Amino acid sequence: MNPPLTASPFALPALLKKPLWMVWLAALLIGLAAPARAEEAPDAFIKRLTSDLLDTVKNDPTLKSGDTQRLSQLVDQKVMPHLNFQRMTASAVGPSWRQASPEQKARLQEEFKALLVRTYSGAVSQVKDQSVTVKPLRAAASDNEVLVRTEVRGGAEPVAIDYRLEKTADAPSGWRIYNLNVAGIWLVDTYRTQFGQEINAKGIDGLIVSLSERNKGGARK
Repeated sequence: MNPPLTASPFALPALLKKPLWMVWLAALLIGLAAPARAEEAPDAFIKRLTSDLLDTVKNDPTLKSGDTQRLSQLVDQKVMPHLNFQRMTASAVGPSWRQASPEQKARLQEEFKALLVRTYSGAVSQVKDQSVTVKPLRAAASDNEVLVRTEVRGGAEPVAIDYRLEKTADAPSGWRIYNLNVAGIWLVDTYRTQFGQEINAKGIDGLIVSLSERNKGGARK
């Protein structure tokens, strides 16, 4: 079993290392979506995705063993269509993204995805009886970006998980996730601070090298 990566220069805050937070972020990365539904409401999309992904984790022994290869395959096949991962990576990298070459941008997306997959691969074994409730949506039908608020139950206390979504015609559900907030901490914003420090010290190529080395180190564990 590959353990979650916690001793990393790109680690999340201590709050997000607690089991339930880790489980939910891991679950996001390995969610299986049902067949595409045209013009699906954003809150219905999140409810469907999160419910399906929890069921998948509970019923897949390979995932629960922490198999990062299996996790990565599912991310590519089932999750990436529901994320604007380029936007997530660009936001995490910050202003330096605009100066990056196409090759650098491709490498950054590749290494950022690998970092997330390996960081949360060990957490999936902790998925048990979690369930999700989607709160009433506060958005107009014409809104192109919305915030969907949910609450995860199954631990000592409910955990608030919020998703930022954008409307896009080429997404399977009509929506793509581009950030998420776990108990008040935005995932992409957290990495932006850490990546910015690395870029200031070593530049874009230095960040790519650091991410690559970290991911290769995790692969040897």
